[in-house]
Amino acid sequence: MRPFLDQKQVDRRTRVRAWAEENLFSVGQEEGDTEAEARRLVRELGREGFTAYTVPRGYGGVKERVQARDLCVLREELSRGSALADTMLGMQALGSYPITLAGSEEQKSRYLPAVGQGEAIAAFAVTEPEAGSDVSALQTRATKHGEEYCLTGIKCFISNAVIADQYVVFASTEPEKKGKGISAFVVQADIPGLVLKERTRLLSPHPIGVIGFEECVVPKSQLLGKEGEGLKIALGTLEVLRCTVGAAALGLARRALEESLHYSRRRRQFGQALAEFQGIRFKLAEMATELEAARLLVYMHVRTSALFLMRRLTAM
Repeated sequence: MRPFLDQKQVDRRTRVRAWAEENLFSVGQEEGDTEAEARRLVRELGREGFTAYTVPRGYGGVKERVQARDLCVLREELSRGSALADTMLGMQALGSYPITLAGSEEQKSRYLPAVGQGEAIAAFAVTEPEAGSDVSALQTRATKHGEEYCLTGIKCFISNAVIADQYVVFASTEPEKKGKGISAFVVQADIPGLVLKERTRLLSPHPIGVIGFEECVVPKSQLLGKEGEGLKIALGTLEVLRCTVGAAALGLARRALEESLHYSRRRRQFGQALAEFQGIRFKLAEMATELEAARLLVYMHVRTSALFLMRRLTAM
């Protein structure tokens, strides 16, 4: 990994790995209060300084810009210890990056420091029953009335539903323009008209659910960027952060390989450990090879994307 990480990132990976092994591996896997555990993890990640990588330096972050490579290092190591810990870090980035990307100075100063310190929980609300990958098909409406917008609609599969302090919500201000008529808003979780419709149960539990907007009125000051820029903001956010999902998958796969190795060495059949059988060794070797190939692919993509982004910013 040396060609893809600088020495500080290598050192950070070592530190995060040690912290995860000490604090996440020992946590039991029984189902409990997932929402309370999620809140606790965000606070812990904040105290350790990990969530500071989700916001820019000017608002309490570590780097001048939020960098996917840093988040990949963090997510790979955290997911190896706990899928929930990884999800909470990932959502701090996803739920705040639209503000980093398009927020006013007042919006950035108001929301980003608390997210970076793990004191506020962020969420990203775009998915709907009839609009997943096809974001331009979303049905949530934001109707302007003077200096306010009235939001109506349903969002589903929203990570951090229930526990979020604020949501970045994507809604159509001009439905006839489809994708070019989508706008983005920062919506406080306690605002009247924002309601939890359902908690969604998953195989790997984390706070996720369906939220509704029932005549939810937000001031114009909560608009991110300009009207009609919502799709650009959403895609700009995903462009930077999507690759970190691959890094999280690496951590999960690494843990699966480690558990497989441990079991194959411990379990005995026909007078020897499973790891002594040639067929099992082939399978383990294939797993390790595919994992390393996936890691190289993820970090090569991160490096290439960073170079492309730097060139684009230089040309502006």
